Formats: sequence, C-alpha cells, structure tokens
Amino acid sequence: MRDPLTFPALGTTAALLVEPDDALEPAREILATEIEAIDFACSRFRDDSELTRVNRQSGAWVTVSPLFVKALDTAQRGARLTGGLVDPTIGSALRVLGYDRDFERVTRDGPPIRVSVGRAPGWQSIEVDRVRLRVRVPRGVELDFGATAKALCSDQTAREIASATGASVLVSLGGDVSISGPLREGGWSVFIADDQAAAISEADERISLASGGLATSGTAARRWTRGNRILHHVIDPGSGMPAEEHWRTVSVAAASCVDANIASTAAIVMGAGAPEWLEARRLPARLVTTDGTIVRVGGWVGATTGKTAC
Repeated sequence: MRDPLTFPALGTTAALLVEPDDALEPAREILATEIEAIDFACSRFRDDSELTRVNRQSGAWVTVSPLFVKALDTAQRGARLTGGLVDPTIGSALRVLGYDRDFERVTRDGPPIRVSVGRAPGWQSIEVDRVRLRVRVPRGVELDFGATAKALCSDQTAREIASATGASVLVSLGGDVSISGPLREGGWSVFIADDQAAAISEADERISLASGGLATSGTAARRWTRGNRILHHVIDPGSGMPAEEHWRTVSVAAASCVDANIASTAAIVMGAGAPEWLEARRLPARLVTTDGTIVRVGGWVGATTGKTAC
C-alpha cells in the first residue's frame, strides 16, 4: 500500500488512501472540493463563511445553504445525544478565551485575561426555517461546529469517493477518519496518537478498521496559556470554560466518523464517568488519562507500535 496523500486543510492535515491506486486522482479532486465546501459553510475563521455571517447577524434570520443546515443538524444531533455535553453554542467562549483564529496563529503564551463566561446558551435556542433555508441564533450567541464539521466532511467525502470510483477509501481530517467502499482485506491500519504532529511514542497504538469511522478528541495538542492559566479547546458547555482534564485523549470507533467524534468529545467533557458511558453504548474506545494511564473499553483491540501505519 502506498503512503497516504496528505496536505494542509481546515487548520489540520487531510490524508487520503484509496485502493486501487488509479482512483487516487479523482478521489483527490472530490476531497478538495468537499473540504472547500465545508470550510466556506462552517469556518469560524473566514470572514466570508456562512457561519461567520450567522454569528455576526445574531438575532436576525440569515439565509444559508443546504450544507450549512446539514452541518447544524449534525451539531444539534450531537448535543441531543449527549445531553448537551457537545453543544454548538460555545463559539463566544472559545473566542474570548483566545481561540479566535486558525490555531497556528493563536498566541500560545499571553498575558492574563479577565473574561466573563457561563453556561452555553444551548442548542435548543437555535431556530431553523427549512423551507426558506435560513437560520437565526439569539442575539449575542455564536456558533462553533468544530466538534462535528470535520467528521461530517470525512463521512460525506468517503461515501462520495466510493460511489464515484468504486474504490475502497479512507479519508482522515485531523484524525477524524471515515472508511467507505468495498471491504478491504485486512481492513485499514490506522495509527492512534495523542498528537498526530508529534514524534511517535512506544505507548501509541495502531488498530485495524474495516468500516465506519474513528475519531480522537483530546486536550494535548491545542493548548495555550493566558497568565499562569493553561487553556484548551474542548469547552464544557455547562461552564463555558475548558473541560477539566481527566483524559488527555479519547479515541472512539463507531458506525460513522460523526458518531465517533460526538462520543469522543463528550467523553472528554464527561471526565471520570466516560468509560461507563461508552461501555453502555457498546462503543470501542481507548482513553488516556493525563498521567498516561490507558483505559480500553467496548472491546477495543490495538497493538503498540513504533511505526506509522497510515
């Protein structure tokens, strides 16, 4: 198997694997098109994105695309399934805490800040007019689809590539992995790590994934400080502040990348109760505590490795 095609996208790294190899070029074109579409619809950091327009015009109805409505439905479904642990109305909390641009441009070490945050307004406050394709959020509310938009893009792109080419395909957007097409003998070998940009450690794992999706959420990579306070990007909607750090990373396998992402993000926010919650939902998961202890639930099977598998 050839190495994956990789390139920067959505503030992270996109990776693409297809079999047979001659499907790579059409697959690459589909992936690039889908990434541009989700970025235009859902980016918090583009002045011309639909999400930026919705946030800037809070309190008013804003016309949006079918893709934006689908992304919003996905985010609201995540909130509903997790009892609000994953909620799209945390945009203003991320902004005032300093995550107000692509993470590569975020000042990592800044002076102390004084902020006023509280419980997120809640996904139920969002209004959607599906006939006229328009959305309204309450005045002052800002949306963020960071927990689900990349996963949605991975799922949609993998399905579209498989449909267009007949190939087996794996799409990864920053570790949000989706697999589609004919089953590949032996599955796809996927590398699990705290930080995909960091050097490989002996504690990292690889798993074989035949179908569905995989997502890893964590607090280890996207971190910054303000004064002596360490902040990260996984917000607890109940407080409007970064979730307490019980787990460094949580990786979940599910029927889709979206479902895996919803579960892994909720587990980070949930803290110590996450293994029982995941086990009850029969979701294979690997959780790593802040001190490096690894907990596996739901039949997760992995192997330690010193090499990147894909």
